[in-house]
Amino acid sequence: MDAILGIETSCDETAAAIVLNGNKVSSNVVASQISQHAIYGGVVPELAAREHLKAIIPVTKEAIVKSGVSLQDIKAVAVTNGPGLMPALLVGLNFARGFAVSNKLPFIGTNHFIAHIYSAFLDNTALLSNAGNYPILALVVSGGHTALVLINKDKSANIVGTTIDDAAGEALDKGAKLLGLGYPGGPIIDKTAQGGNPNKYKFPRSLTGNAGKPLSKKNRFNFSFSGLKTSLLYHIEKLGGIDDFTDELMHNTVASYQNAIVDVLCIKTLNAAKYFRAKSIVLCGGVAQNSLLRDELRNRLPAQIKFILAAKEFCGDNAAMIAGLGWHYYKHNEFDDINLDAYSRLPNFTHVPFVPNI
Repeated sequence: MDAILGIETSCDETAAAIVLNGNKVSSNVVASQISQHAIYGGVVPELAAREHLKAIIPVTKEAIVKSGVSLQDIKAVAVTNGPGLMPALLVGLNFARGFAVSNKLPFIGTNHFIAHIYSAFLDNTALLSNAGNYPILALVVSGGHTALVLINKDKSANIVGTTIDDAAGEALDKGAKLLGLGYPGGPIIDKTAQGGNPNKYKFPRSLTGNAGKPLSKKNRFNFSFSGLKTSLLYHIEKLGGIDDFTDELMHNTVASYQNAIVDVLCIKTLNAAKYFRAKSIVLCGGVAQNSLLRDELRNRLPAQIKFILAAKEFCGDNAAMIAGLGWHYYKHNEFDDINLDAYSRLPNFTHVPFVPNI
């Protein structure tokens, strides 16, 4: 069994994991910084880096001990080198460099975004070997990204839709902040919405063609959530501010706001699936933990399309997806130079390494 050590520090989670042969998760340790960033209402990059420095060694030690794997059994080190917050990325990258050099191990840089897609297959890699599941359309939704990625059985892949402003996770966090609900917004909004009427208030569904304006070809599969946030602000002001909100008003507002986000995600995904004749749809990323999104996308999918849902434990930032993805580079001897750079923005990519030869 090939054991890969994964390291993840792209944002505000310090994570380490040991994964065997790309799919057997032996350990997956995550140290969260939520309490440190909550008072600022969002992630502070420099603070995140300092917290990573404190946590990276104990988290990695814990991951190795929990896995039952010895240092001698680790075949390579895989680390997120982008996209993400540069100060945070550099902590994990430099630690992984040192670990690889001191233990004479191959060094692998991984794309955090692609790893999120792979997370949906961590506990069922057999899905990747079925030619009938392709093309696969992946909806990647997180605080930093909202995108649709088409993956073909020849390993080719391309981003067919992305956000032109805010990501879905960012819209949830900003909405929660405007409503005084706290941080992080995603889980709080999910919980609060369960007590409300999702159809009570009509919030905009941007770039869906539902506003009476023709949708341009270039935005057919793109997302936009900045107007939704502005609409929420006007809604709050119109009703006298959150200090005057009753519990019922708050629940109905949150439910309607969340419903608008989920509706857009589903509309765009289903339109893209039809256009590209996708045989499977993957839902992954931090926002994929949202209960309404998981249920709505599943319920709206045509019966002939397979729904592949990332397990909740692998939706948020974690190192198991990094180690799992890293194994696919390892088995093809695709290693990186120890001086590999970090990058903050998602680059264009044309293939993924985890599709087998089928």
